[in-house]
Amino acid sequence: MSQAELEIVEQSELVSLYSIKFNGEDTTEFEKFLQTFKDNAELNEDFQRIVYAISKILSNGALERYFRPEGKFNDGVCAVPIESGQLRLYCLRMSDQILIVGNGGIKSTRTYNEDPILSGYVLDLQKFEKLIRAGIKNGALSIEEKEIIGVEGKSFEL
Repeated sequence: MSQAELEIVEQSELVSLYSIKFNGEDTTEFEKFLQTFKDNAELNEDFQRIVYAISKILSNGALERYFRPEGKFNDGVCAVPIESGQLRLYCLRMSDQILIVGNGGIKSTRTYNEDPILSGYVLDLQKFEKLIRAGIKNGALSIEEKEIIGVEGKSFEL
């Protein structure tokens, strides 16, 4: 079991982008993704597509049309970009105003389940969604417009 918290990485008028930060680490999962792929010439086009998608989300909100559904039928796990490409960034879309941006990588298998690294990123997001939904149900957390109230400094056990 590992401990993690949610941290706001970017906010606009319409949306808040959160990311997972594992205890003891200096960077969020989204920052790790950016650092890993920002200088990769081979994947530059895919990376730029993802950066552009994130900028559109910040401008217009985390609208469903910006994402490719990825997880199970009843969870909010999705990926950007919606176009084909090798690089995927996995996210948890809580609403049009709240997006939890995870990590991602090169999708070289038919499904993320077939790749242990990508599958791990998706599983972390799925666990986070369950914990957030449970927190909302028991009153420890609430969603107000573009904020998840109660997550500041709260550690989640994954």
